[in-house]
Amino acid sequence: MANRQVPTRLVAAVTRPCNALSKPQFYPARHLVTVSNATDPPEDVSPSSSFTSPPTFVSRTPNKKTKYFNPVETSRRRSKQLPPSRYRFRPPKHYRGPLHPHQPPPPSDPASRLFTPGPFSLPRLSQTYTSTLAPDLMTLAYVHQPPGTLPGPSGPRLRTWDPAQSPYYVNRPLRPPPGKSNRLDLLHHPVTFRNVPSLSKIFVHAFTPDAPSNSAYLHVAGMITRAITGAQVRVQRSKQPRGDFKIRVGSAVAVVAELSGEAMWGFMSKVVEMVLPRIKEWKGVSGRSGDGNGNLALSLSGEVVAMFPEVEVNYDAYPSQMIPKIQIVINTTATTDKEGRLLLSSMGIPFYGKHVN
Repeated sequence: MANRQVPTRLVAAVTRPCNALSKPQFYPARHLVTVSNATDPPEDVSPSSSFTSPPTFVSRTPNKKTKYFNPVETSRRRSKQLPPSRYRFRPPKHYRGPLHPHQPPPPSDPASRLFTPGPFSLPRLSQTYTSTLAPDLMTLAYVHQPPGTLPGPSGPRLRTWDPAQSPYYVNRPLRPPPGKSNRLDLLHHPVTFRNVPSLSKIFVHAFTPDAPSNSAYLHVAGMITRAITGAQVRVQRSKQPRGDFKIRVGSAVAVVAELSGEAMWGFMSKVVEMVLPRIKEWKGVSGRSGDGNGNLALSLSGEVVAMFPEVEVNYDAYPSQMIPKIQIVINTTATTDKEGRLLLSSMGIPFYGKHVN
């Protein structure tokens, strides 16, 4: 080890004076290149470069003028303009059938009118429905039919006219079912994994009968509805006059917000977990609630609306006497009220009284 030769650079660094080590000198790059090196390129470097300007184009026919491609000028010179592509960036407003030349893009395309961005988060109630509630609902609503069982005969949905009663009954259209509603119920299909009942939409409606005389009631109702739903509200006007409320036709009397998707699940989770448990001596939703097609509604008073966290945190911003009563209409994919109540009961909404299907 002692006989190994010390490198030349290390010897030069050790024998260098101290002032040179303490004050390093920096030399600019322009002093490192001599004039002869800058002007005379090395032999292995090509004199041509890609940064040099290209040679001048020499036309084979100097007397003929060169024609350049100009699409804008070409379109102006065209005697008959081409039809514009109207649906390149915006699909047609109305669907005109499968044979129409302009077909709308699928709803998953961002250019579609039905495109909905998201979901940006997954609410806990939505996760619970997918993992637990949907399999349980399918099991509870399952009706076993042996393989090869044919569906039984079903009665006519519309009533016929008896020509024996009057000659004017001949060739009349069929009558709706009896009753005040005069509506046809939805066709009920057996519940399978393809059609498990689920939430479709939620409408939050706030009616303010004092709005025609004082518009502040309508403003407070709109502010509260937008705060608890997080959605844009729209004003509804009266279609019929009401003398007891001094409401004329066309008066703004209510606001409504429509929720779907992620906002719908978030609002439903907030109502079930944070608002309804705080109501004292609340029986639940009436068993008679429903339209016969799986859609149910419940009403919350102004005191209950004040329990929403968005209203409670800014309670002083809303006059307590102007907090409106709201109606929550829950649209489901169920075809009967029994399946709709089964769905909402699994989410935590109780029902009392006689159940009317």
